[in-house]
Amino acid sequence: MIDDQDRALLTLLQRDCRLSNAELADKLGLSTSACWRRVKALEDAGIISGYGARVRPEALGLGFQALVHVQLARHDPEGARAFDRAVADRREVMECYATTGEADYQLRVVCTDIAAYNRFLEEFLFTLPAVRAAQTNVVLREVKRAAALAL
Repeated sequence: MIDDQDRALLTLLQRDCRLSNAELADKLGLSTSACWRRVKALEDAGIISGYGARVRPEALGLGFQALVHVQLARHDPEGARAFDRAVADRREVMECYATTGEADYQLRVVCTDIAAYNRFLEEFLFTLPAVRAAQTNVVLREVKRAAALAL
């Protein structure tokens, strides 16, 4: 599917997506046009899904993070789709995973403080018909958050 040159390209872009095409080409020993074609092909194939900056939440006043384990009341497809849509629209939910085990979903929620998190629970999460229960684990400190896949 991808070769060693693509892996090297992806590794460089994951480290610094602001590298210019000329810089990438130079580091990979490619012409700029060949490098551009590889990047474009990886984008078109959906291997590269986007570019962005990593922002520290606490630097923007978002000092509260929690991992929320959500159990659904029922496991019907429409209820799950409704939950998915509702969660996708919430700015506090940074990540959402449908999972196996006791919890049906795992959410990473970021907000200003415990009061804002309580409003998120009471005014949003607990009002969703599909939700039976939620367990919160408050994040005390971040140990590791990788943005790059090991290639």
